[in-house]
Amino acid sequence: MTRTAHTGIICIGSVLWDVIGRSASHMRQGSDVPGRITRLPGGVAMNIAMTLVRFGLTPTLLSTIGRDPEGDELTEACARLGMITDHVYRSDDLPTDRYMAVEAANGLIAAIADAHSLEAAGDKILRPLLHGPLGTATRRFDGLIALDGNLTRSLLERIARDAAFADADLRVAPASPGKAERLLPFITHRRATLYVNLEEAGLLCQTEFASSQEAARGLIARGAARVLVTDGERTATEADPTGAIGLTPPEVLVTRVTGAGDTFMAAHIAAEAEGQDREAALASALHAAAIYVSGDTPL
Repeated sequence: MTRTAHTGIICIGSVLWDVIGRSASHMRQGSDVPGRITRLPGGVAMNIAMTLVRFGLTPTLLSTIGRDPEGDELTEACARLGMITDHVYRSDDLPTDRYMAVEAANGLIAAIADAHSLEAAGDKILRPLLHGPLGTATRRFDGLIALDGNLTRSLLERIARDAAFADADLRVAPASPGKAERLLPFITHRRATLYVNLEEAGLLCQTEFASSQEAARGLIARGAARVLVTDGERTATEADPTGAIGLTPPEVLVTRVTGAGDTFMAAHIAAEAEGQDREAALASALHAAAIYVSGDTPL
């Protein structure tokens, strides 16, 4: 059963099945090792929404899910986890998207994101925000939107310039370094906060940075209104034109990495929704991400 109300937080982007193979061994190209393979609800928008739910919030999903058996199962799982699924675009012609990754003791070995259905659906997923019930041309949505870079470049460009999103608090993250440049339209957006890692920041600025502090300064110099830059176990930085704050993540044993950045972003959003100040919100996000990668938080 789906929910029928929303709490002002909308997650737009990929909602799919994550198929993750994990091994406690070190791996390289061609390795064949024992491990565990799991299938769980995933995707950037989904991972963000799951973390928001853990912090007591009720996010609304805007995505596409096929009307195939996998899609029915995924939709039911989302609703059961506590998300609003009423406005998800269900396609008769497009299959449910999937993500596949292999992780080992030495980190992420390889991953493939099959988000072709999300890309093919295009602006159909935005209809509830443009034509009701979540928003209209005369009643623009003014809450918080978590937006992921799995959308096409053209659709992201449209969102960046469309007046329908002018009053929203946009929180934007690339789905991967390979899609980081899709976020270029949001660098100078006055109401966008960018969540990127060190590599993604470098791609957006077409350079290489030695630290998150340097990357944050570079993005702000390019016109960004606000950025959060992570760098694995090294210092993470939150910055806007008034200044920057840097904190080091807690030390933990890393047992998984897929979804860590999404957890960080969602935990930061939740902390600010609680009224935490800049430093406290960054600390809360780093703590949540550390717990996640240690494997202590349920997926």
